[in-house]
Order: sequence, then structure tokens, then C-alpha cells
Amino acid sequence: MQAKRFLHWRKTFTRVLDWKLPHARWFTGGRLNVAENCLDRHLGTPREHKAALIFESEPGEVRTLTYRQLHTEVCRCANALTGLGLRKGDRVALYLPMVPEAVVAMLACARIGAVHTVIFGGFSAEAIKDRVNDCQARVLITADGGFRRGKVVELRTNVDRALPQCPSVEHLVVLRRTGHAVPAPAASPGEPESRVRVHDWHQLMALAAPSHKAAAFDSEHPLFILYTSGSTGKPKGVLHSSAGYLLGTAITAHYVFDLKDTDVYWCTADIGWITGHSYVVYGPLCNGATVLLYEGAPNQPDWDRFWSIIERHHVTIFYTAPTAIRAFMRQGDHFVKRHDLSSLRLLGSVGEPINPEAWMWYHTIIGGKRCPIVDTWWQTETGSIMITPLPGITATKPGSGTLPFFGVVAEVVDENGVAVPRGQGGKLVIRRPWPSMLRTLWGDDDRFRRQYWTEVAGSYFTGDGARQDKDGYFWIVGRIDDVLNVSGHRIGTAEIESALVSHPAVAEAAAVGKPDDIKGQALVVFVTLKAGFEPSDALKEELRNHVGREIGSLAKPDVVRFAAGVPKTRSGKIMRRILKEIAGGGEVKGDTTTLEDFSVVATLQQQEE
Repeated sequence: MQAKRFLHWRKTFTRVLDWKLPHARWFTGGRLNVAENCLDRHLGTPREHKAALIFESEPGEVRTLTYRQLHTEVCRCANALTGLGLRKGDRVALYLPMVPEAVVAMLACARIGAVHTVIFGGFSAEAIKDRVNDCQARVLITADGGFRRGKVVELRTNVDRALPQCPSVEHLVVLRRTGHAVPAPAASPGEPESRVRVHDWHQLMALAAPSHKAAAFDSEHPLFILYTSGSTGKPKGVLHSSAGYLLGTAITAHYVFDLKDTDVYWCTADIGWITGHSYVVYGPLCNGATVLLYEGAPNQPDWDRFWSIIERHHVTIFYTAPTAIRAFMRQGDHFVKRHDLSSLRLLGSVGEPINPEAWMWYHTIIGGKRCPIVDTWWQTETGSIMITPLPGITATKPGSGTLPFFGVVAEVVDENGVAVPRGQGGKLVIRRPWPSMLRTLWGDDDRFRRQYWTEVAGSYFTGDGARQDKDGYFWIVGRIDDVLNVSGHRIGTAEIESALVSHPAVAEAAAVGKPDDIKGQALVVFVTLKAGFEPSDALKEELRNHVGREIGSLAKPDVVRFAAGVPKTRSGKIMRRILKEIAGGGEVKGDTTTLEDFSVVATLQQQEE
């Protein structure tokens, strides 16, 4: 039984699964502590004095915390939070840079049974307000700022703007990170000055005891709420519980990344996203891995920053997003060749489908043709990796996620929920419950039922389109809402983008649709060229014909627009919603707080087709 192998239980469960669609209860009767599984279990073993976290900041600060040291810091934080009056089930909002203290705060919440919600450090005051109010957080932990692209990110300023509209917050804990002067917040009419007590992180930690007895909680005790980003409506708080989630992340981290005690493992995701939760914090630490944290941009001060980090810290496992890979491709191989990447033994891809050209560059230039690539598919809602190759076991195909992980029953179905023949595209669904599945949407179980369980009766609908080839391998073609209907033909944006990037002039591409009176939707593509290629009408036509040859004439773009860059989140995902609005000639609306570079949008809006 994997649950007994990978997890330390205070009380063994009596039943593996209680399933009443759409609600699952895993490991009924069992009790454990998530933080204890990530820390205490390694004490008294050779891992006690092994590096748990290696941290490098954008300015160049390096810190290392062993498992013993991290355990002590988490115990201090747990005692400090308890001293603020936090109890089991209370919510704590974290709005922090990518620093060790963020990991400490997450694990401290887990240790005392508080439910954490990590708010991505790129979000605005409005986004903070929405998330804090939705979960009614009693404590908010932030920093004066963080470092990004050589500048200070004003975290405390955003919090100060949000707090007057967050009546549930009783305590604000502030980490002194950058040391810059934070402007005093403007007084709010009628706002009692003493409503929120402000505490210095360092003082709280200094006064707190370094030991703490972790309590045992029910296997289904809520662990965290994570809000989806970029939506224009009410925040959608995905709720994950303890034992099932931890097992899903621990077992996938072990098998998918082939983790060994000698590895230095680096997942480049921010902890504000699910990848950071599952494969920076919980999964690797439960396995006793050495995890590298980097606070900052991949091109600060230049485009070889990632390769420099890998060389200096002897990183063995590197897990990043396809968009980042394509951005590195565009800059040329010379940045990579400055550094010795021979320590690498495994590469991973996460966040969106990876096109074959990027896969081959990743394998050849970064991996030196010797490193397996695990191209993983999963979601915030699934909690852990669902479709993936296993290194050294699964034969890979560039661009395919290959096969479902142990126990995952995935299928491609038509509009009626019936499995389609291999080679034919359809909706990707999961037929059976799995341990790390979301339990509900915080405060909105009706929405949980409607969004995930009504599209295909009896199955979890992922929202993604996919197809299976003759070998049963899954090819994810992107979100169903990123499937265009052109003259009655359904075309996946990922297929078009992959075809464009296969052209030698193209570094990156994004495809969207805009309303068309004749076709229903016209196809607009935004193309970023590699160094040495210049935009021209002739190249536009060449790219149109290239897509026609790769996919078929029906997929030829109606409009090709050259762009120095496309709008992306700081985690590297292309914000196609914004591109749709630009392509349609309308105003860019909705949440843009996750944008990495706001100037990209302004530049695109000024360009003519």
C-alpha cells in the first residue's frame, strides 16, 4: 500500500475511499500531520543535516537550510502563529516573495492545522482583497517587498491598499526583505487604527520557542485553498485536503523525477501556483529532497541566469515551463554554452503542451542528448501529476505527455461522453477519483459540481482537449475554450502554434480567434521571430503556407502579426484572453495583475495588422 509506504501516520486509516459523486473521502479514519511528514520524519536520519532548501536571490544572496534548521524555523513560526490566536481551521493568507520564509510559513500553517492560501506576489491590491475576503483570513503574512528584474516589488504597499477592505484580518506579519522605505498608507475614513495589529516577522520568530509538538489531523482536514488567476469573476478557491494531496505529490515526485538522496532538484515555479505547492514544497520535502529556490527573473542580469544557477549549485533535476524553454531558444544557444550543465540528469516540462521543436532543443541543448524529459500534464484541481512518462521506463515522443500515472483512468470522449476512436480528438476526462483531487471550491460547492462534474456525467471534465495515438499516448491540444471553430472545423490553438514554431524563423507563437461573419472565427497568430530574421509580408505568407502544409489549408492563419513578445504571466503562461481582445480590436479588460511585462500589451495595441 503506497499510502503506508510514503506517509507517516499517527493513526492508520480504516478505509481507503468513500466515494459519493462528486465528493471523495480518502483514507477514512486516518490521522497525520503534513508538516511532520515533510520535516520531523527526516530528523534522526542521515537527512537531518542534509540541505532541505538552497536559496538564491536575484541580487545574489545564497542561503542554505538543512532539514534540522528548517524544522526549527517552522516550529518557531508555528508557535508564533499560535501566539496570535490561530486555531485549527483558521485561514492564513501568504503574500510573499520566493524566499525560504514562504516555505516556512506554509509548513507552519500545516503544522497547526491552519489553512493557508498563497497569493501570488504579482497580484494587485484588488486581487489580494478578493482572495482574503473570500476565505475570511484572520492573518496575512507579507514582506516589505521582493526583488524582480533589478527592482523592488512593492508587496507591503499593495497589502496596505487592500487591508481597509479586508475586515476579517486581525494580524499583519511583515518580513523585512528589501529594507526599502514603505510609504505610510493613507488613512481610511472611519477605519479604526487598531483593528489590524502589525507584527515584525523577525521579532515574532526571535521570541518564539524553537520546538513544537505537531498535532495529528484527520486525513481530510483542509490543507490549503488556491485561487485560480486571471478570471474576471468571483475568485475560484480550489480546496485541497491533507492525506490524499500529500500522497499524490509525494508518490509522483518520487517516481516521475526519480528522486535520489544525492539530487539537487529545481522546479522554477513560484509557490503562488499549484506547481510551487506540489513540486517545490510538499512533494519533494516529503521525499527528503534538496530543493533549490530562486527569487527573480530568468534573464536577470542576462539570459544565462538559469544555466549559471544550474552550474553553481550542481542541479541534477530541472522542471520548467515550455514558454520559458521557447524564450531561451529565441536567445540562441550561446547563453547555454557558457556554462557546464553536466550535472543535469533529468528534465521536466509543466504548464502547457510543449511543441516538438522546443522538446528537441531542450533535450539536445540543455540535456546534452543524455537527459530524459518528463512532459507532465496536470492541473491546480488535480493536485498532482496525472499524465507523464516515467524516466527510463516510458518511451517518449516529443510533444506527447505519454500515459496516465498509476491509478489514473483518463479517456478522450465526444460531446456525449462516449470514448472516441484513437487518433480522433475530443474532451479529456478522468473516469475515477484519485487521492489528490480537489475536494470542492471554497464556499461554492454548487459551482464545483457544475464546473467539473456535469459536462460529462459521472466523470471529472478537465476542460482540456486531447487525442490518443495508436499506442494509446495522450496528446494534449490545449483548453477546450482554446479550440477554434473555423468554417465548422475545430482547430486546437496548440496545434497551430506547434506548426508555426516548427518553422526555422519562429521562436514563439500564439494563436487566437476573432469573430468573423463568414467563417465564424478568423484565425489570428502572433509570432515572435528568432534573432537574424526580419518581419516582412513575404515571411507572413510563407508562415501561412507553412501552417497549411503542416496541418491543412483550413488551418492557414487569416492574420499574421509579428510581435517582440506576447503577454505572459510570471509563471510563463501566455495570456490568450488578452490576445483575443487585442485581435478583436477591443479594449483589454479583466484581471491583468499576473502579467510579467505590462509594456507588451501596450506595444501590441499600437501595432497595426
